[in-house]
Amino acid sequence: MVTRIPMSRAGYDRLKGELERLERFDRFDVVKAIEEARAHGDLSENAEYHAAKDRQGMIEGRILELRDKVARAEVIACSQVECNRAIFGTVVTLMDMETDEEVTYQLLGPEEADVKSGSISVLSPLGQSLLGKCVGDEVLTKTPGGVREFEVVDINPSSID
Repeated sequence: MVTRIPMSRAGYDRLKGELERLERFDRFDVVKAIEEARAHGDLSENAEYHAAKDRQGMIEGRILELRDKVARAEVIACSQVECNRAIFGTVVTLMDMETDEEVTYQLLGPEEADVKSGSISVLSPLGQSLLGKCVGDEVLTKTPGGVREFEVVDINPSSID
């Protein structure tokens, strides 16, 4: 069974763009670098050659990884999801019950999660505990620093797909 990877249109487009760049440009640039390094002679002591081969391996590995993720992507239009519950794509505002600070996160897929930019994965501990919650619900989440308690203050649709 193929495990689908949920992601927004923007996240999908970003992965697709990286894949195209790697396949159309980076792959050929590294082949040229290998050819140039080979022309310098003895390969056993040729640091340029070994560095280019290492880079080629990293590029090919990333291409395989991206092809897999793009093939398994389940693109969800975040601006069209319902907002009566916290689900993929919604923007959830939480009140930390210990510090009384509000934090806002968009629930996205693991490929798009970036806490610094305000998005968390639906597969993260906090993301999983938020799924299905409504405004006013309390959420207990196990974190590396211990159990944290939040209250769902607001749920909104995303302004982007």
